[in-house]
Amino acid sequence: MSTVLAEATEHQGRARVTLTAALAAEPSHAYLFRGPRGSGKRAAARAFAAEVLAAASDEPEDARRRALLDPSPHPDLVWLAPTGAQHMVEEVRERVIRASVYRPFEGGKRVFVVEAAEAMRDESQNALLKTLEEPPEFVHLILLSSEGEGLLETVASRCQVVDFAPLPAEVLERELAEAGASPDEAAAAARLAAGDLERAQLLLGPQGRELRTDVERCLAATLEGNCASAPWKGLLDRAKAAGEEAEAAAREALEEESKAGIKRSAKDITDGAKRAGRRRRTEILALAFELCATWLRDLAAVASGAEEVAFNRDRLDVLRSQAQGVDAAHARDGATLVQETRRGLDLNVSEELALEALFFRLEALLA
Repeated sequence: MSTVLAEATEHQGRARVTLTAALAAEPSHAYLFRGPRGSGKRAAARAFAAEVLAAASDEPEDARRRALLDPSPHPDLVWLAPTGAQHMVEEVRERVIRASVYRPFEGGKRVFVVEAAEAMRDESQNALLKTLEEPPEFVHLILLSSEGEGLLETVASRCQVVDFAPLPAEVLERELAEAGASPDEAAAAARLAAGDLERAQLLLGPQGRELRTDVERCLAATLEGNCASAPWKGLLDRAKAAGEEAEAAAREALEEESKAGIKRSAKDITDGAKRAGRRRRTEILALAFELCATWLRDLAAVASGAEEVAFNRDRLDVLRSQAQGVDAAHARDGATLVQETRRGLDLNVSEELALEALFFRLEALLA
């Protein structure tokens, strides 16, 4: 077994068995690596691609080394990630569909990896069908997806599916502790991240810490009957700032790619940057809702005398103080209200009005 692939799939036993067997025989022409964010799909795809290219090279060690670099200089490894919220249709056509007909620059294989495949528009997915179904014999495609429902069934059915499970909280906790987090913070972030190492790392960074503080402030105001101060506006401001930062970074990346020769109009750059900003804003706001719901569930647990199951391990003193006057059943009902409001945002309702209604309802329930 490849040492690199073994390390990349250390906590994904089923995926490791499937990919190791594929390398021992003949890899399929198309794979779908499917599972939650932060579960190791990207690292596994890079390791698997490196082994495929190495096996078809006269100099396997050098081919493997270059394929494992990120970004990779290997000419037969094409890695496509969305700069904005979606993959651009022309980029999928140019860098994957049309490029796949050309023979390898070196060795005997070419590997195309499409990260966040669910971010391809239906037009791109339909255009990719023929390549997935009848690729040249030297081509292997790997699609990565964290949201399987965003992929057309016709695309998924043409791929061999490799499932990745959420990482156990104990694994995340160990990784975070090794990176310098305190035991309580590592335990809290690992459980709040729901198996997503990237999210756990975000929660321990400045942005994540500030978001947790905003959530705690909102719910404290709710319990005190002080929703007239509109505490939820801090959550909206936090999400807006994250979106603006992502938009600026995406614009810079798109402009650099344009200078490097990738054909893009000024409108393409502006639209792509705005999509990236909206996507990040939505992600941060969704995380804020999840943190709110988790805090209320923890409040119910502490009020019921079961604080050992609380996720916010590093905030137990605050939870104990708040739980003294809270009905556990009402706190659980509050968590359900939060989740219902989050789902309602998918219907394009006003975020600010939805948050205002939510916190006044929580105030009536809990204060």
